[in-house]
Amino acid sequence: MIRVAVTGALGRMGRGIVRSVLARDDMELVAAIEAPGKEEKGKDVGELIGAGRCGVALSTADELREVLLEAKPEVLIDFTTAEACVATAKLAASLGVNLVIGTTGFGEEERREIVRAVEENRIAAVISPNMATGVNVFFKIAEQLASVLKDYDVEIIEVHHRHKKDAPSGTALRVGELIARARGLSLEECARYSRGRGVIGERSEREIGFHAVRAGDIVGEHLVIFAGEGERVELVHRAHSRQAFVEGAIRAARFVAGAEKGRVYSTFDVLGL
Repeated sequence: MIRVAVTGALGRMGRGIVRSVLARDDMELVAAIEAPGKEEKGKDVGELIGAGRCGVALSTADELREVLLEAKPEVLIDFTTAEACVATAKLAASLGVNLVIGTTGFGEEERREIVRAVEENRIAAVISPNMATGVNVFFKIAEQLASVLKDYDVEIIEVHHRHKKDAPSGTALRVGELIARARGLSLEECARYSRGRGVIGERSEREIGFHAVRAGDIVGEHLVIFAGEGERVELVHRAHSRQAFVEGAIRAARFVAGAEKGRVYSTFDVLGL
């Protein structure tokens, strides 16, 4: 039985993860954590998300150390904010708790802090901007297309709900990184984020364009366009619901519980890609 803690337990992803952990025969929910100041603190998290009483009271991040020491989870799943996640990951790592991180919006230094915590405390972590199986197949195909269509222009368009705070999405940035790497480039040297307005000049040959759309309740769509002379190839992934991401996080939790310690893994590792 894998003992699981979930941060951001009442968020869009957190609710689905809590519900799915409760439904698994090989997992036990031992802690559900939210941001400080939540009025729901102390209430049964199962009842709060409409899954029925489960015996786990909602706690808050200001008492995270005490909660983790008492609950003794093997894995903590985090879908919160970049700032909150860094602090959570460092604390959990120091207590020997393995990590599944689907939070996005990290800066390079924030990610390095998490990696250092994982390595120094000899835990295992899966960090991925998107854990859905289909998205990771999408990543792999984009990487292969980039190595074949080396001279084609690349544009990445991502569409998400109006509440998403970071842009471009972590998924868009990840596919951009893979495409750039397949071409022997770094994303930093070739990324161009939107194009402003007016006379902006011609597109450069090596750039990878990013465009973010925020509207309504769209779960997530990603389109990569490879455009050459006289033709184009379009690769698209559309998420119909967040359950695809939830299932990926559950799969990652199983993987990380038994993985070699002191390492950060990707969803490619989880899926054997």
